[in-house]
Order: sequence, then structure tokens, then C-alpha cells
Amino acid sequence: VFSKTSLQRHRIGPRTPRAIYFGDDAYVGFCQKGKALEVSAVDPQLGAVFYTLDQKPAARPRLVRQGESCLLCHGSSQNQGFPGHLVRSVYADGSGLPVLSMGTHRTDQTSPLGERWGGWYVTGRTGKQAHLGNLIVRDERQPEEVDNAAGLNVTNLGSRLKTSAYPTGHSDVVALLVLEHQTEMHNRIARANFLTRLALYEAVEINKALGRPADYQSESTTSRIQNAGEPLVKYLLFRGEAALTDRVEGTSGFAGEFVKRGPRDARGRSLRDLDLRRRLFAYPCSYLIYSSAFDGLPAPVKDYVLRRLWEVLSGKGASADFAHLSAADRRAIREILLETKPDLPKYWRR
Repeated sequence: VFSKTSLQRHRIGPRTPRAIYFGDDAYVGFCQKGKALEVSAVDPQLGAVFYTLDQKPAARPRLVRQGESCLLCHGSSQNQGFPGHLVRSVYADGSGLPVLSMGTHRTDQTSPLGERWGGWYVTGRTGKQAHLGNLIVRDERQPEEVDNAAGLNVTNLGSRLKTSAYPTGHSDVVALLVLEHQTEMHNRIARANFLTRLALYEAVEINKALGRPADYQSESTTSRIQNAGEPLVKYLLFRGEAALTDRVEGTSGFAGEFVKRGPRDARGRSLRDLDLRRRLFAYPCSYLIYSSAFDGLPAPVKDYVLRRLWEVLSGKGASADFAHLSAADRRAIREILLETKPDLPKYWRR
């Protein structure tokens, strides 16, 4: 990322971009000559938890927990007040400063490619699909007047920065697509967790005040739990995902490494299998269903999500929200989950 939109913004610019590395449950940000490495870990109960690690050599390196300095943005209204992750697309000038008068975009899997990656370097091919990657704004103008032809289908960043300063010279477009799905998926899981725990806590207090049994669950509490779980179900099954209209190809080994990491069914299928022609994944159900964050959801909302997932995949809960899933999609996802997620409720096997 070469836009000045994060903690160590004075170290960031087109010649010295901030690099982001990520796995399924952690993210690391690195700035050249930065004071610290920035770390975000996904905690099953706390959501995104932020740390820094001093970049100076030390006999005993120590991760330092960060609060307001990170949560000022990551726990703001942009994440509905819950700690989470943010991926933004901006129009950045030659120093990396966002030209805010041209607007900004919050990015997730539903964002059109034409709005993505402003202020980011992007390597890879997207065919005829336009995006804002590799673009440096030289003068203020209307967004629709921006011509980013020179930033498309870039496979080498050597003319833009000194790539040898980083472990890899790539900013792989496939990795970026996965990152944007994953960050918001983590956010949806965390929100469902927090909202359900809050509903259950308040239900106990109300029951106490009204002299009802502690485990009594009112229609209001049930509704709150369903409202916490439904957005998670929709994102889990890629409702509203921006369609790809041309083939996408990365420039690194990311895609190959990524698909190797998931469990596979007897037919060799995995939720991590990529499509990259019409959509991101071959089987549109998030691989984060296997994560400790998902497994750590409070039982009432986890039960709701799994029930709704079964209803949609079995065709019993089909609606316009899930019309993007073909019968073959539903069947394949259901079969993969039945073989690779052993803790599914018994009714899944009927």
C-alpha cells in the first residue's frame, strides 16, 4: 500500500510502500525504516487484536498490545463500533497522500473491481477489467475522468520502486482478492459474536428483573441473534460478490500455495479452490468456516448460521438472496462440508 492511510504514514509513499503479509488468522504490516512491525491477530472472542513489535534488534523481542492508537480507526463507525479490519481504496498523489475530494472506497468482496486498489500496487493480469491499482494522481479531477490504462496488467514493479527492499517483489492481484474477502469475513464473524453475547447478557438481566428463569429466551432475544447471524450467512455464501468479467492471473506462487492449505473431500475438492474467471472461488462458501473464530461463536448464533446454511444448500431456504448459487454449487458445497467439517449437526446428514 503506498497511500498514507495507516499508523506509520510518514514512512509510506510510492517509493516506500507499506507491505502486508497475511495468513488465515493474522496480518503483519511492514514499513521501510519503520519504528515497529504492526500485527493484527484474530481472537475468537475479541475479534481483531492489535500489537506492535519493535523493529530494532533485541535479545528478547516483545509484542506490545495496542489499544486506542489502532482502534481509533479499526474500532470506529466504519466497523460499526467493533474491532475489525479495514481495506480502503483511495486516490493517492505523488507523495502518497489521499486526495479526499475525489472520494474513497471501503473494499470487500462486493466491491466492483473498478473501485478497488487505489493507493495499492497491483501485479497480475485482469484482462479488460479496469481498476485503480498502481495509479498516482497528478492533478485533482472527477473520478470518472481518471485514465489508469498504464496501471493495468502490470507484472513487474521494478520501475516504480526498489522491490529488493522486500521479501517479494509482487503485490499479487489474487492475494489482494483473497485479502479483501477474508478481512470482512473476519469482521462479520466478530460482529455476530459480540452482538449475540450482548443479547444473551441483557436477556439474563431482563429475566432477573422480571422474575423469569435465567435461561428463558424471549422473541426479542431470538430476533437479535438471528439479525446478528444473517449477515454472516450472506457473506459466507458470497451474496452480492462482484462478478469477474475476464480471467484474473497473479504473478507469484500465492494461488498455488493458497489452494494447498485447505481440507479436501474424497473427490479432491476444497473450499479454497479458485475460479478466477467468473468469481473468486470455485465453490462459493468461505474457507473461514474452518477457523477458530467461526468455531468460537456463541452456540445460539453458530446454531442459527449452520441451520440457515443447511437450509440454503439443501434448497429448503432458497430465496433471492442466494439466487447466485446454482443447484450444482449448493450440492458441491454441501458435499465438501459434510466430508471436511466433522462437527456439523446431525440433521446435515439426513
